[in-house]
Amino acid sequence: MQVEPVISFRGMDSSEAVTAKIHERLDKLERFHDRILACHVVVEAPHRHKHKGKIYEVRIDLSVPGGEIVVNREPGADHAHEDVYVAIRDAFDALRRQLEDYARKHSGHRAKAHPTPQQGSVVRLFADEGYGFIETGTGREIYFQRNSVAEGGWEVIDINVDVRFTEVEGEKGPHALNVTVIGPSDGD
Repeated sequence: MQVEPVISFRGMDSSEAVTAKIHERLDKLERFHDRILACHVVVEAPHRHKHKGKIYEVRIDLSVPGGEIVVNREPGADHAHEDVYVAIRDAFDALRRQLEDYARKHSGHRAKAHPTPQQGSVVRLFADEGYGFIETGTGREIYFQRNSVAEGGWEVIDINVDVRFTEVEGEKGPHALNVTVIGPSDGD
């Protein structure tokens, strides 16, 4: 994590093992949102006369750009939370779901977009190296790899073969996935 979390214990002694588990769960959160600004975790074992064991409560305050996410796991009579690790797991699972929702809302994605398949023709092929280029109807060239070609298609793929594919944006630019041979091009 970029920022060191503040971990507090109330009604119980601090524990290196519990602290390590919290750090482990926080590290996993960075997969969902890499710009966590601050984090405060409170693990509390309140004294309750009505219960045989202590039921742990976990509160997490997470600051991210433009907002704050709060999880306050007050389990009530959930006896599974007599185990501090179960209480931590449940709190972090709830935080992960809220963080995923927050990231989705603030990234501009309202619903999962499904790319529309396109058609094109293979214009360059480097069979020995396992890649080639597809020209789209607009004249753009899209990179593709052998492992992007549908099963059995690599053996019949050649220059001027028409293909259907899904274009996705990668680190090095657009590339084709789900490449399916649909026939030879009319340009033969």
